[in-house]
Amino acid sequence: MDQLDNWVEAFIENAGWMAPVFFLILHLIRPFVFLPVIAVCILGGVAFGFVQGAVLSYIGLILMSAVTYFLLNHLPAFHNKMTHLKEKIFGHRTLSVGQVMILRIMPFVHFQLLCFYLMDMTKTFKEYMYYSAVGFTLPAIVYTAFGQSISEFPWYMTLAFLFVLIALFAAIDHYNKIYPSHH
Repeated sequence: MDQLDNWVEAFIENAGWMAPVFFLILHLIRPFVFLPVIAVCILGGVAFGFVQGAVLSYIGLILMSAVTYFLLNHLPAFHNKMTHLKEKIFGHRTLSVGQVMILRIMPFVHFQLLCFYLMDMTKTFKEYMYYSAVGFTLPAIVYTAFGQSISEFPWYMTLAFLFVLIALFAAIDHYNKIYPSHH
């Protein structure tokens, strides 16, 4: 880990003012190089510290969300792939915005699939971006501040954290079934 810290520190020093730009570009190319969101946000915390890392991760997630919206609207093959993935993973289940936000906190949940769900729930790009912005606040902070700690937890703590998130997701699902008008 010390070697990674030293490498990141040297890169930031050499990149200077361009380092945040490179980090935002990394957020945009992340899905194409199969990097999970949590890994990029952890890197932001290591490279830039908590506050700047969280702000840059938040901006990067927002930019990637906008790009995903554009790709889903302009590339029918990508839209069809997301439709198939949505049906395969969730069937015909309807999720609420709150459930999508909980899923965003869970590590390794498919980012573009959640964007697709959110896109289906909203009527306009503005509304989509509003819910994206609200939904990325907590993951950017949690992953940047605690991501490295969570990844270093013993396996049983990681599993307990996952079960807490699953229970919260199920509780929201149960609430939505009882009070369907409160989505």
